[in-house]
Amino acid sequence: MPQESSHRVVVIVDENSNPFELGCATEVFGLHRPEIGGHLYDFRLCSPTPDTIMRDGFFTLTGVTGLDATEHADTLIVPNRPDVDTPRRPDVLAAIRRAHARGARLVGFCSGAFTLAEAGVLDGRRATAHWQWADEFRTRFPSVRLEPDVLFVDDGDILTSAGSAAALDLGLHLVRRDHGAQIATSVSRRLVFAAHRDGGQKQFVERPVPHIPDESLAPTLAWAQHHLDTPLTIADLAAHAAISPATLHRRFQAQLGTTPLAWLTGERVTLARRLLELGEKRLDVVARRTGLGTTAHLRTLLRRDTGLTPSQYRRRFSPAPAR
Repeated sequence: MPQESSHRVVVIVDENSNPFELGCATEVFGLHRPEIGGHLYDFRLCSPTPDTIMRDGFFTLTGVTGLDATEHADTLIVPNRPDVDTPRRPDVLAAIRRAHARGARLVGFCSGAFTLAEAGVLDGRRATAHWQWADEFRTRFPSVRLEPDVLFVDDGDILTSAGSAAALDLGLHLVRRDHGAQIATSVSRRLVFAAHRDGGQKQFVERPVPHIPDESLAPTLAWAQHHLDTPLTIADLAAHAAISPATLHRRFQAQLGTTPLAWLTGERVTLARRLLELGEKRLDVVARRTGLGTTAHLRTLLRRDTGLTPSQYRRRFSPAPAR
């Protein structure tokens, strides 16, 4: 279980900032979590002015520290706001550039991508933003490799997310990246939010009104999660849901924005990460219990998702041995 963290997350709040994304950052990074042993991060808010009027004048934020706090941030979350045509403050942009130059991790929620691009740190980099601003973003920042159809983009030391709720997806992704799948699942459970939606999932998912009382995939998803150690196929999932494979594909796309195979693989990798976090060293056991089959397949998928080998992942995220 993590103790008090020394990793400092700093959020810049500027005039007309969105309260929702500020709330997301506070919920994910700022709360004391007795169920996992304390704070996951050292969390701070800062602002370039003593009094900051939030979006549409809903309220005024006071009592937070100045921009000097950005000089000590390990992760810096930049301002986002609905008026993307209004230039950001030069002192805010300068603080972002300094943080980037010294190696801090930068995060932009929603229109925060505009802030990062204005600061010049996104040139030649991958990023996303809310779909409604995609054309304007491309016009203003042609050197940024915009991916407008995804929930979030992790480009290493710079991460961006699409509109509103995707801030929670990206926040939980960062918790998973920093502390492992088990801790991220605990945080998501407290938020009553999906533990994992892949960044490549589409921003806008069609959800047609069902023509029958219940077309939810939830019972089949829960069943599959309890049978990951078996060689499940798409036909097995369809049979459990009492529908054809073609209908299964359509419902996965409509309800989850992904394919049955991609979802199943993601669940297997998530289970593998949890087993490694619990200290399991036998890769053949992990591969068998997750249905990934071979240790080679396990290594390939884990490296694809985390950039780490199984032994590196276990050393980083499993509990330290008792002394």
